[in-house]
Amino acid sequence: MRKIPHRMAQEDGLAPNHFLQLAAVDFNGVYAVHLAAKEERLKMTRLALSLLSGPFFAAIALASAKAVDPQSLTRWQDVPWYLFALVIAFGVLSVLPFLRLIEAVNAHARTARAINNFRLLYSTKLGDELDWTPNLPVDPRFPETYAPLAWPGINVMVLATVNSTYLTVGVTGLSGQEPNLLLLMTGILLVALVHYGVYYVRCNVSRRRRLPRNPYRITNMEG
Repeated sequence: MRKIPHRMAQEDGLAPNHFLQLAAVDFNGVYAVHLAAKEERLKMTRLALSLLSGPFFAAIALASAKAVDPQSLTRWQDVPWYLFALVIAFGVLSVLPFLRLIEAVNAHARTARAINNFRLLYSTKLGDELDWTPNLPVDPRFPETYAPLAWPGINVMVLATVNSTYLTVGVTGLSGQEPNLLLLMTGILLVALVHYGVYYVRCNVSRRRRLPRNPYRITNMEG
């Protein structure tokens, strides 16, 4: 790393340690954003799995209390209607962590893009004056919010499939219809597409957000 010219230090009041402080803050910010995103995804996934396990715990409790014959739980026609109602209820409740997971992905992606935009402002100065730039992304459009094969996208697809299974099975059983594999698979697919459509629309609307007010006419680096 070469020394910053004395003239620039006088004009801008900047020294090499100032740029190093920016880089240190930058690294800490990126680490904090990714750590918060990971923790949020884990918390929402655990909450969703806890809610989805509710009908199983209810069935075990009813069978242990001899309120339900355990043999009746092995036959679709003999399952009590209120167990199907519980499946629907917990399937609806599990939609809440699903929606919260989408909002968390959006929030962390927006924060990461803001950090990239901040890095773009000073990394050009580092490259011109110190012949060094941090090995970090400078594209303010990164990371992409809607990434189906990334961990958030896979997590959303799995939760959407499980939620759809609970809702479809619960509605089918509560309506008294005979189980049909083709009917169940079609219902699960349609409800999962609704879940995934919410994720797709919400994330893409977030990407095409309106620019904030800029009263000082600062140059927009996202173009």
